[in-house]
Amino acid sequence: MIYLTKLNGEKISINIELIEIMETTPDTLITLTTGKKLIVKENILNVQSAIINYRRAINSRLKK
Repeated sequence: MIYLTKLNGEKISINIELIEIMETTPDTLITLTTGKKLIVKENILNVQSAIINYRRAINSRLKK
């Protein structure tokens, strides 16, 4: 799960395995495989960075 911020300031966590598409419209629009759409304050590069960091953290735990 990664943590993001909705436009109203509410913090949310998203299961990265459910992310299907990310678009800039100019806000970041995330479409999940469930069809749900979320608009967040973070830009796409920040979301991608959060995903990479999450996966690194999970993989480093598996190697131990």
